[in-house]
Amino acid sequence: MSKRLHGIVCLILLAAGCGRELPSDPNIMPGLSSTLEITGSSTIAPLASEIGKRFEDEHRGRIRVNVQMGGSSRGIADARSAMADIGMVSRDLNLDETDLKHFELARDGVCIILHADNPVRELSREQVAGLFTGKIRNWNEVGGSDADVIIVNKAEGRSTLEVFTEFFRITPQQIVADIVIGDNEQGVKTVSTLVHAIGYVSVGTAQYDRDAGVPIRLLGIDGVEASVATVADGTFPMSRTLNWVTKDEPTGWTRLFIEFSTSPAQHDLVRELAFVPSES
Repeated sequence: MSKRLHGIVCLILLAAGCGRELPSDPNIMPGLSSTLEITGSSTIAPLASEIGKRFEDEHRGRIRVNVQMGGSSRGIADARSAMADIGMVSRDLNLDETDLKHFELARDGVCIILHADNPVRELSREQVAGLFTGKIRNWNEVGGSDADVIIVNKAEGRSTLEVFTEFFRITPQQIVADIVIGDNEQGVKTVSTLVHAIGYVSVGTAQYDRDAGVPIRLLGIDGVEASVATVADGTFPMSRTLNWVTKDEPTGWTRLFIEFSTSPAQHDLVRELAFVPSES
C-alpha cells in the first residue's frame, strides 16, 4: 500500500481485522506516518532491516524503519542522546550503561576466521593472542605455511572488538593490525580474498557466508566448534547477546516495534540469518 494511503483507509482495514490493532498511545497518531530510527551494531543491522520490512508491511505504510550501522558504541550514544529511537548493541551492557533500557533480541558468538586454503586447523588462546599482538609473525610458527601473517582487526567502537580482546586478555592498543575494518561483512570479504589473513567476526555472519560458498573457515575454541549450534547449546565460550537499547521506557512505535521484533513470530528470521533466538 502506498504511504499516501493511510488515515481512514488504514483504520478501516484495521477494524476489519486485516492488520495489527494499534495500542491506544498518544505517541501513535491515527492517519500519520512516522519514521523509526535505529542505529548501531553492524552485526544486528541485517536482522533489524529484515524485521523492519515485516513491521512496515504489518502497518501498511504508517511507519518507516530506518536502520544505520556504525558500531555498538554509536548505538549506545545515539540512544542516550535521543538521536535514535533504538540503539543496536551486540554485547552485554557495561556498568556505566545501565541508565539505558535494554531488550534482548538474540544471541551470537565471535569467532576466528581464516581463508579456506589456510592449512591451519586450530589455534590455542595463547597462539591467537600472540598472532594479534605481533609476537607471532609467520604462519609456520603455528603449523602453517611459510608466509607473513596478515592481521585484520575491528575498528574502535565495535563490540566485536570488545568481546574479542576481553576473551583473549589483550587490549585494543596491543593489537598490531595490517588492515582495520568496520562491519562483519568487510571482515569476511577481506579474509576470503587474502589466503594468509586472520580476522574475527560474528559467528552468525561467518557461518551464513561460509554456507553460501564464501571461502572462509571458522576456527573453534578450546575444542568447541564455532557454530550457531554451539552458541545455542551454550558450549561456545565466546558468546554474546544482541540487544536493543532505548533512553527511556519505550512507548508508541518504539514499544510496538520492540514487542514485534522480540516475539516468537520473528524467530524464523533470526534463524535464517544464523543467530540464536532469545528465550522470551
